[in-house]
Amino acid sequence: MHDKMAIISSAYESSVGLATYIQFAYYVDRQHDLISRLKRYDSCGTVAHGFGTYQWLTEDVSEQKLKILVPPLGDGMGASVEDAHGYLHHLNINDEKIEKTYSEEKLNSYSIQVDGDHFSYVVKVQEAGDCTNDKVVLFLHGFLGTSEDWTPMMKALSPSARVIAVDLPGHGESQILQRDDENFNQISLTIQSVADLLLKLICNITDGEVVVVGYSMGARIALQMILNENHKISGAVLISGSPGLRHEASRRRRTAIDKSRAQFLLTYGLECFIKTWYSGKMWTSLREHPQFDSLVRTRRKHSNITDLSKVLADSSIGRQKSLWEDLKHLEKPVLIVAGEKDVKFKEIAERMCSETREYGEREADCRSNQELCEMIVVPESGHAVHVENPLPLVRALRKFLVRLHQP
Repeated sequence: MHDKMAIISSAYESSVGLATYIQFAYYVDRQHDLISRLKRYDSCGTVAHGFGTYQWLTEDVSEQKLKILVPPLGDGMGASVEDAHGYLHHLNINDEKIEKTYSEEKLNSYSIQVDGDHFSYVVKVQEAGDCTNDKVVLFLHGFLGTSEDWTPMMKALSPSARVIAVDLPGHGESQILQRDDENFNQISLTIQSVADLLLKLICNITDGEVVVVGYSMGARIALQMILNENHKISGAVLISGSPGLRHEASRRRRTAIDKSRAQFLLTYGLECFIKTWYSGKMWTSLREHPQFDSLVRTRRKHSNITDLSKVLADSSIGRQKSLWEDLKHLEKPVLIVAGEKDVKFKEIAERMCSETREYGEREADCRSNQELCEMIVVPESGHAVHVENPLPLVRALRKFLVRLHQP
């Protein structure tokens, strides 16, 4: 209808798929010829469709053979529509050629206890990949998230790295133990204290270095870790993260806001809090995403809103020391990621990268020749990049890991 000629191209298909495509391509060609005659256009003649993938498969689902004609002279192949129809009509599947079950890689789930001041943190850990692989990646979720948020990315990266995700304190199946009414208020779940706990966890899991991948709140923790404990952290990927607030007035205001939010969670419960939380402007593109309803259902599974509210108040960006000035001390590579639609955090990412590179230029003689800071903007995504458009993020992570482990 738009005066375009459609070219049908196959993936790695069995003869069943190819026979169907051959008939479909014939139909498309006939329709194009008909429209060309009606509109009095010149026909483009014979069109070569892309069915050559048949030659890459050594086995098929049927003992019957679909006839693909390859002339001894010439650069094309041919197929008969009648033969394709007959092949499908008399199709006899060879069950011995078909693997009927598919077992995707299972994540190994376990718990580790890490001791902090006045309490113990029992961490739920999920892991995939070869435990002997020296490429170790630790994933840190954002507020209201869990380790399960990273499952698709872990499965994508597990063939080439040992990938680990945790439920951060107050979230999912992790627990805060050894507390009573007297010392509960003394428990600190600030970004710094959680970073310290995770360092102890890393030392329990591996003797080597780790790449930390953090999203939102997790990105703030990851930045704290790479600045404080760079002997254990080989690099960091900061997704929709921030080094904090520069000015004291802004920090006081944000501390009050998050304290009020924590009280709202305790007073009105998790269901009401989630509705309010995700009604914000920052989540506009996420609300339009097909996975949004499924994601919200996982958020309702948090069982301890007392711990969750404490995390919200304690880990507030208002209570966190500004790390903007600390960027000058960055010694390990960082990949900064922002969503195309997330204007606020895209600007923060650009400033982080700009300031880090500026410090690096001033102190070039003290730095590695390797570029310390790299930034990518992921298209068609907002704040929750890893949910809204994960494939470009997976590709960027793979490249980052390869760069880190180059000799």
